[in-house]
Amino acid sequence: MQKHHKAKLCETKVENFGVKVGELTIFNDVNFTLNCGELTALIGPNGAGKSTLLKSILGEVSHTGNLNYFDAKGKHLRPIIGYVPQTLKFDTTSPTSVLDLFMACMTWKPVWLFSARSIREKVLNILRRVQAEYLIDRRLGALSGGELQRVLLALALEPLPDLLLLDEPVSGVDEVGLKMFYELAAKLCAVEDMAILLISHDLEMVKKYADQVILLNKRVLKVGTADEVFNSAEMQNLFFRL
Repeated sequence: MQKHHKAKLCETKVENFGVKVGELTIFNDVNFTLNCGELTALIGPNGAGKSTLLKSILGEVSHTGNLNYFDAKGKHLRPIIGYVPQTLKFDTTSPTSVLDLFMACMTWKPVWLFSARSIREKVLNILRRVQAEYLIDRRLGALSGGELQRVLLALALEPLPDLLLLDEPVSGVDEVGLKMFYELAAKLCAVEDMAILLISHDLEMVKKYADQVILLNKRVLKVGTADEVFNSAEMQNLFFRL
């Protein structure tokens, strides 16, 4: 797949991020920039701090440093952030459907106060972004791993975010589902002009689809294209040592 390269009009800057738990440093002095219209892959060994970094960007984990977002006009704003976790814990025997999940997340009011038809049409349109509208009436427990991740991806796109964070979204998904998910992510970058930060261990997919790669191990070791990072001394030393 040909990677897209657009004018870097808007950007999110992660500046001097650090997280400590007691005396334990999870990571420190983390700096990088995410451009709109680009897919950035975050790679590194287990325990490198990747998932904690995403949660700190979300504001769920206390951290040092600042997150700064600038729109296409250079205006400093608070970004809309979407998030897809690695897994979703729920009762697989529950009759809850995909539509039920969306209705529960989209409104704090009782569902029966709204037009079922209008809600259904809205959910269909959201699912259509990830080619999953046919899943609307499917029970959550009956979804495959790849189908569930596409549903969670669709949920993270409402409202449409400036920055989308994906925490190993295709862990345990088969090869077909893996390829489909990366293609969807790349398409979202191109069509919606959002920035995506994706944690991945699949280096072949990263090389094929990522515009930028960040190598993390308690700190940022290298930032660049896939070829630049994969061929770097930092990458070779880290994984050879492991």
